[in-house]
Amino acid sequence: MARGEAGLSSITRQWLIGWARQSIRAHLQEEEWSEPVEIPEEARRNAGCFVTLHTRGGGLRGCIGTFLESEPLWVCVNEMAISAATRDPRFPEVKLEELRDCTVEISVLTPRVPAQPEEIEVGKHGIWVTRGAQRGVLLPQVATEYAWDRNEFLSHTCVKAGLPADAWSDGSVSVEVFTAQVFSEGTS
Repeated sequence: MARGEAGLSSITRQWLIGWARQSIRAHLQEEEWSEPVEIPEEARRNAGCFVTLHTRGGGLRGCIGTFLESEPLWVCVNEMAISAATRDPRFPEVKLEELRDCTVEISVLTPRVPAQPEEIEVGKHGIWVTRGAQRGVLLPQVATEYAWDRNEFLSHTCVKAGLPADAWSDGSVSVEVFTAQVFSEGTS
């Protein structure tokens, strides 16, 4: 699902954002984990997701996700929120006092499907590229945030995989696409 497409209800999106923030806070305070009392039905379906933390100024502070659809969405959000705050190798662990200055964004993913580079729609698709053990993924919103065209988006995804920027154009990489329903604090 791309931004704005039908998907999770507003109530479920708001609940998931609150749950992500609560999960991070509880982990940072070393509280014992407990299942929420009321979980929206939509959050019980299995889905992959990414949780992204931004500074109030809009900078990236952490982003971790999974495409695996082996757990309910609410469990996935819990795990990815904690991981985004504590396990993104690009950043030090978020401190409790810093959490209030971060905004939470969730991207609920559709399964990946093989695609040809010319089939990629900027603003709709996220990209997953692989060659051997190397892989890179960028969420759909990244290309629009940086005003990249399709070729730039593909190139940046290849670079993220540790590949040459033009690896996508020589047929040496596998390209898959996916969509996401993206929502964040203040927009859910």
